[in-house]
Amino acid sequence: MHGDLPGSPTTWQAIRDVMMRRIRTRAYTPGSLIPNEAELAAEFGCARATVNRALQDLAASGFLDRRRKAGTRVMEAPRRKATLDIPLIRNEVEARGQDYEYRPLLREIAPPPGPVAARLHLSGGETMLHVQSLHLADGAPHMFEDRWIVVDTVPAITGADLTRLSPNEWLVRESPYTHGTMEFQAVAAGAAAGPLACAPADPVLSILRITWMHEAAITHVQEYFTPAFRLGLEL
Repeated sequence: MHGDLPGSPTTWQAIRDVMMRRIRTRAYTPGSLIPNEAELAAEFGCARATVNRALQDLAASGFLDRRRKAGTRVMEAPRRKATLDIPLIRNEVEARGQDYEYRPLLREIAPPPGPVAARLHLSGGETMLHVQSLHLADGAPHMFEDRWIVVDTVPAITGADLTRLSPNEWLVRESPYTHGTMEFQAVAAGAAAGPLACAPADPVLSILRITWMHEAAITHVQEYFTPAFRLGLEL
């Protein structure tokens, strides 16, 4: 296997790439043990810490299974970690060659409904900004959003002009987050039918997104897309 060794200097990224190539070409077969760190360090002519960093990256990407005292094995079914960025609806619409338009529909300070408070781990007595808005593509409804924002976490939102800039854009640009969740579900349009110009019983794609700054909840947003909407992801 020495013909695939990287040139000098040997970085952890170069070792990772060689190991990944060996996994893909089945030089390391699925389920098999790979050489230990000391053996790989000798092979690559580098420190064990450099090898360790490369193997950690491959394990985090789902290609290796590392266990103390059991060694490191090639995953039989690699688990790729999906990373989804919060999209700017404007960019999504314009990327399709369509004209984007944003319409604010509601803005109020209100206590959160029970389900929202529960998902955000709130007592229910927190100050929250409730906004509803419609995003359009070429003048037709594209997505209706119903959003709750925790003012204690993002106090600057109370002074933001959300008549021209959507909460989606403001939060992406102004409010960093550490982690979050997204849930995709097909639901009846229900109360979103009016803004989306469809029937309440029409099936639509709903995306529930919740974001956090460490332990502090930022926002709970439910997005409803028109019945004709198609979601595409790159793997």
